[in-house]
Amino acid sequence: MRATLHTILLLTLFAAFGASVSAEPLRLSIVHVNDWDRLDARAGAGGAAKIASIARYERDRVEAEGGQVLLTFGGDMLSPSLLSGFDKGAHMVALANAIGFDAAVLGNHEFDFGPDVLIQRLKEAEYPVLGSNVSYKGKPGFPGAERSRMVAAGEYKIGLLGLTTADTPSLSSSGPDVDFAPLAETAREISAELREDGADLVIALTHAVYQTDLETLRQVAGIDIVLGGHDHLVLVLYDGKQAILKSGSQGNFVGIMDITIDRVEGRNGPKLVWQPSFSLINTIDVEPDPVLAEKVAAYSSKLDQELAADVGVTEVALDTRRASVRTAENAFGNLIADAMRAATGADAALTNGGGIRGDTSYAAGHMLIRKDVLTELPFGNRTVTMRLKGPDLLAALENGVSQVEKGAGRFPHVSGISFAYDGRKPAGSRVSDVKVAHTPLDLGKVYVVAVNDFIAKGGDGYKTFEKGEIVIDASSARLMASQVIEYVQERGGVKTKVDGRVRRLD
Repeated sequence: MRATLHTILLLTLFAAFGASVSAEPLRLSIVHVNDWDRLDARAGAGGAAKIASIARYERDRVEAEGGQVLLTFGGDMLSPSLLSGFDKGAHMVALANAIGFDAAVLGNHEFDFGPDVLIQRLKEAEYPVLGSNVSYKGKPGFPGAERSRMVAAGEYKIGLLGLTTADTPSLSSSGPDVDFAPLAETAREISAELREDGADLVIALTHAVYQTDLETLRQVAGIDIVLGGHDHLVLVLYDGKQAILKSGSQGNFVGIMDITIDRVEGRNGPKLVWQPSFSLINTIDVEPDPVLAEKVAAYSSKLDQELAADVGVTEVALDTRRASVRTAENAFGNLIADAMRAATGADAALTNGGGIRGDTSYAAGHMLIRKDVLTELPFGNRTVTMRLKGPDLLAALENGVSQVEKGAGRFPHVSGISFAYDGRKPAGSRVSDVKVAHTPLDLGKVYVVAVNDFIAKGGDGYKTFEKGEIVIDASSARLMASQVIEYVQERGGVKTKVDGRVRRLD
């Protein structure tokens, strides 16, 4: 099995070693996964059972050879997924417990259901979760999460810290009581503390974009290794001193960093040296772990029974792949926005492409079932309405296309609105020809706008919605998914098309 696993990518880097002194050399195998919220495999790859299979194989192999395994997770487990919309991520923690992670870091999606739910999930977790730069109600730390951790590895000490992206408040529902300190600042402080406590190697589990990881390593020499997540990249970086490993998402790939740790005689006395080799394993050819496969099947069976009800046939092809819903007008995005506007009677509706998560396509003639809709809209968002001034509505559209070149989740899908934008222009001045109900936007008018409760609170950069006067708040609002289901059923299927409501000029 090992030969098969390593046929995908094997990169071995060698460092010169002097004579060993004191402690015996140690083989440490780090098995890393990040951004995994899906319990089952898709297209033969990913899911809990395949992650567990690799973890079990590595433990058996490495420990039989006298080494040690560290199974780590780079954040985003509780959400978004279909079943998490019902149990708020409890099944993911149960599966993670069964897999046997040794350490994890909080991701932004851990806060999707609010801090109270996260506190409960952390009580259920049988593995340590790190939240080094998170504070709660004005005090450092988050209930149930650890600031740092020291792991014994043979005769060596491995220091662990966890860093969560500082823009989590705009990406999730962390609420006013949770704050996130700058990553490099926290890393510098905690890595120094770990070194003072005798850490031979310092590893940062991070949930941040690659550029932030690079900047953290540049500013903090005390960190040796970053085990990352958040941007769903599959990559390895090693410059001879520091390393980064990211493993994509959903367990489609599992990253392995094999490290030889030794203490050698240097010019100024004994020093620690470490030599890494990397494997990025595509799980499509990995046999699933039978115990976890049985657990996944039980969860899937229960869910399928509840969600098998028909909704309606789509008369048009629908594409909900990540690149499609975050860069251009989209038929499924139009469908959601139309359903929101119809259900509330608002003048206009707007929802963010990042809230559409199915990452799939449906051919014309496909019968949509409840599971399809809830897979596409897993966050349990509700449709709120607000009175919004014309300039603020324009600002919302500008925000929506401000990062289109990055494929950001803020891309707007609209109903009752049409507009054009030019991606060549600076962010904030890209939008033109805005119409509401086929009439040019009146900057002196107040419009009733339906939006999802996440962006209504300023999520995905939609700070302008915080200026709106709430008409229907989240506590009184209905689920977006329910509105979409009813909209399709009432109209006898999906008839919504791409009709030019968002036009790109460049």
